[in-house]
Amino acid sequence: MRNVSTLLLGSERRAISGLAGLYASRMLGLFMVLPVLALYADALHGATPLLIGVALGVYGLTQAALQIPFGLLSDRFGRKRIIALGLVVFALGSVVAASADSIGGIIVGRALQGAGAVAAAIMALLADQTREQVRTAAMATIGLSIGVSFAIAMVLGPWLAGWAGLSGIFWATALLTVIGLLVLWRWVPPAPRRVRHKDVGMDRAQFKSVAARKDLWRLNGSIFSLHLVLMAIFVAIPFRLVDAGVAMEYHGLVYLSIMALSFVAMVPLIIVGEKRQRMKAVCLLAIGAIAVSLAALALPAFHGKALFVGLFVFFTGFNLLEATLPSMLSKLAPAGAKGTAMGMYSTSQFLGAFLGGTLGGALSSAFGLDAVFIGCALLGAVWWLGMWHLPSPPPLSSEVVALEDTHPDTLDMLMQRLADVVGVEDVMVVPEERLMYLKVNRQALDRAALDELIPPSKP
Repeated sequence: MRNVSTLLLGSERRAISGLAGLYASRMLGLFMVLPVLALYADALHGATPLLIGVALGVYGLTQAALQIPFGLLSDRFGRKRIIALGLVVFALGSVVAASADSIGGIIVGRALQGAGAVAAAIMALLADQTREQVRTAAMATIGLSIGVSFAIAMVLGPWLAGWAGLSGIFWATALLTVIGLLVLWRWVPPAPRRVRHKDVGMDRAQFKSVAARKDLWRLNGSIFSLHLVLMAIFVAIPFRLVDAGVAMEYHGLVYLSIMALSFVAMVPLIIVGEKRQRMKAVCLLAIGAIAVSLAALALPAFHGKALFVGLFVFFTGFNLLEATLPSMLSKLAPAGAKGTAMGMYSTSQFLGAFLGGTLGGALSSAFGLDAVFIGCALLGAVWWLGMWHLPSPPPLSSEVVALEDTHPDTLDMLMQRLADVVGVEDVMVVPEERLMYLKVNRQALDRAALDELIPPSKP
């Protein structure tokens, strides 16, 4: 009943590489303006700190509003068609922003970029294209590509803006999107029969039960706060770098150094959190580091060279949370409901980005740059207190089992017997998918009893 082979098929390699590249290039286009927009906005008609903040974060509003509708449309009209439609909208937004000479034009362009909300449809197509045995690794590849694209954007954005101006970033984004369309149609394999995967897509029937989980809302609040803070401080950080004597053309090198060091610093903390089951402690440490670093950046002593230390601490905490929060969500989400939980999580992330840019601009406009860091530090303190009450995530992992020969009349009995296996914490059977979703504690799992009920097939 279970196929234990985890070797990727040729079509799976093409799907994973193509869709991960597509997802990453889209995020690259959204993030490249982050470190440069505030500096280059002087050339834009009508620019104010508030409107600059709105321009930074407005993509999050349209993304949050449309990602679920795009996913549902992909169920009905086909994944590739809807993804292509979203990419065309994204490219249109890039062209509008590239052609703009006012901050209003940039806001419209960024809003259109976010309106090409194909993230859920890409994940659904990836699930269609991969077997359940390799799907977790495939999704992890997408997650890794997002982190890498953010780091590259921090370096590439300042360099590209220095060479071709702010409009050059948007033209480059439009070109990447056109290349993405070619990858979608020529490299990604033809889409198979569409199936709703409960561990990937949003399921409206599960929404109420998932929304009632306070532990999941604490994680939603965390990703909301993380991206709120990120967008808010980029209203101020570019100016702080200039004040520290760093010319605009060298900002990319500063971000490269800081991001590289922060990635190195976070790795041992992730290992400790995962191996020693200290995920909550690592999460609290990261939030505390973010709050302290932001409070420090508001002090006069951190307006010069010490700025780099504060940014290093901040981005170490940021990258650590970007890696650990999805892992915690996966452990806490009910069996078969990770897709619904992740949909709510992603929506919270995008709303945080929108509100962060807007609030950062408002604070800067009304009270100055220091107020941005102070406001974000206070939010970090409240955030830390909220996460203190989160139960420590159990050492659970998800397992998806293909039901090839099980007669429907035996499913209830099989579920009951599986639930009695030591280490199996949750079971969900979806007959229409012919899949069974398990949440298991691998440290306590009675693997022999599980294999007796669901024998692995020979590779």
